[in-house]
This record gives sequence, structure tokens and C-alpha cells, in this order.
Amino acid sequence: MPRMKIKMLFILSSLALSLIVTTALSAQQPYGKEPLAHTYSIVAIDEETGEMGVAVQSHWFATGTLVIWGEPGVGVVATQSFVNPAYGPEGLQLMGMGFSPKQAIEMLTAKDPGQQYRQIGMLDAQGRAHAFTGASCIEAAGHHIGEGYAVQANLMDNESVWPAMAKAFENSAGQPLAERLLLAMEAAQAEGGDIRGKQSAALLVVGPERVDNPWEGRLADLRVDDHPEPLKELRRLLTVHQAYTFMNEGDLAVEEGDMEKAKAAYGAAEELFPDNLEMQYWHAVALANNGELQEALPLFGRIFRKGPNWKALTPRLTKNGLLNVSEEELQQIMSAGD
Repeated sequence: MPRMKIKMLFILSSLALSLIVTTALSAQQPYGKEPLAHTYSIVAIDEETGEMGVAVQSHWFATGTLVIWGEPGVGVVATQSFVNPAYGPEGLQLMGMGFSPKQAIEMLTAKDPGQQYRQIGMLDAQGRAHAFTGASCIEAAGHHIGEGYAVQANLMDNESVWPAMAKAFENSAGQPLAERLLLAMEAAQAEGGDIRGKQSAALLVVGPERVDNPWEGRLADLRVDDHPEPLKELRRLLTVHQAYTFMNEGDLAVEEGDMEKAKAAYGAAEELFPDNLEMQYWHAVALANNGELQEALPLFGRIFRKGPNWKALTPRLTKNGLLNVSEEELQQIMSAGD
């Protein structure tokens, strides 16, 4: 290709990038016009699965709605302190174009009049992480960039908060990413956390591949908007989420006609959330469909005694094949618990 044409393509590409960034940043406002989210957060990748996650806790209402952002196959962002929410979608856009988190943060802060009041953590699908703490963030404030993760915090009780997060994340290698994120958050709280206290928390995990549909690729998306113990509630929700993940696996197995797999999945869900009648119910249904009616009957009986509507629901399942039993077996089920 002639040198002049190469030079022209380079100039056009540079102009296009400049236009994208300048347009995106033109709406940014100084720190005084943005909501507050003095907080601590983590962005990280699971190097085995490629899953990426971000988690946050703050003494501020619904912090997850502003601070954490993620896109499957692209990356995750935490934008906090005097929050500029534009850093979330614009950071993802830049990483999606191939810029590293370091480059994205530098471009976003370069034209931001309130840059010294910002704190940002970013991580991309390649596992590259970077963070920024503006000089005007309220002490104690700082960040740590590790291999495949970054932790950042401001308005903390002390300067040991973010090192504790880093240590907890590194020491939990081998565990699921969502669990590692939560362990890092709990370590921060144990170290003193936000000097004002605690109010809300959130956790987001996205998949390693880009997706066509917006409802795909969000593997965990949990919010605790207002709670006296947001991290404890977030841990409870994570357990419930894991249980319902097994429930979904069971439903898919039913659709595929694999009743043995469905039974195992429903049973795993019930172990995580033993007081949930729905999980017990579908476990019982899977047992009956798998020819284990005598094992299913006591379970149906306990469910019907606690929730009569489950008994009313049961005959309806035979009409679309979700419960494959004979009329005699159905009557045995309906008599359970009497």
C-alpha cells in the first residue's frame, strides 16, 4: 500500500477515535454535579474460565446502580468517589474497541474537569487491570493493581483496607469468582471499611464471550440497595443465586428428557436452600419422573402440608408432560400428606 494512503488511513482513524472520545466526554461535568459513592470495590477475572466480575460496598443508597458496569467478552468497570457514571459505558466501549484499561482510563480522565475527584477500576477480557485514584479523593483513599485484578477504595477508615482486599483475593485462588469477590469485600469490611458505615452492596459477573442478546452472558447480577448488613445479605443472595442456577440446570435437563440429571440438579439446589418449597417441589417432580415415586411421595406430602397450592398445581403438570406419571400414580401423589 502506498505510504501516502497508509498515512491518510492513520489520520482518519485518529480523527475518528478523537471524535468518539470527545463526544462521549463532552457531557461530563465537574465533581459537584455528580452523586457520591465513597466506597470500596474490586474488578477481577477468573483466569481459568475467563469470567469477569466487579463488586462494591458503600454507605450510600443503591450504590450498584451507578458504580459497577460490565459487558460479556469485553470487561468490567467500577466508577466511584464523586461518581462520573459515564466512565462505565464509555470505558466498556473503549475496551471493546481494543484499548487497554490503562489507555481507557487515561482517555476518560484526560478531558474530565473533575478528574482529581474520581476513582476508577477497570479490567478487560485479556485480564489486564488498571486503576486511578484522584488526588482529591477523600482519605483514606488508594488502590492496588494485581495480576488479573484491581482493588480501589476511598473515604475508608484506614489505609489497610485495600491491601486486605488484595490479600483476600489472592489467597482465595481456585474458588469461584463470585465467591472470591465477596471474600475480598468481607476482608475490607473486617479491616474497617467505609468510615461512615455500610448501607448497600452489589456484585456482577459476566461471561468471557461477547453475546448477541443483552440477557445473555450476565452470570450473576445481585443488588442490596439498603440494608444494615449489606455484605451479609449479599452473601445470602449469592447462595440463593447458586441454588437457582442449579434449578435452571434442572429445568434444562427436563426439557432434554434427562431426568437423572434433573434430579441431581434439583437436589443440589435444595441442599443450598432447604427451606424453599419450590426447590423441594421440583425435586419431588424429578424423582417421580425418574421412576422413584416412593422416594418422592414423602417429599410431596411435606410440601402439600406447608403449601396447599402446590397440591392444586400438580395435576396441571400432567397436561404438558412436566409430570409423567400414570393416573394411579398421580392419585398416590395427590393423597400424599393427607
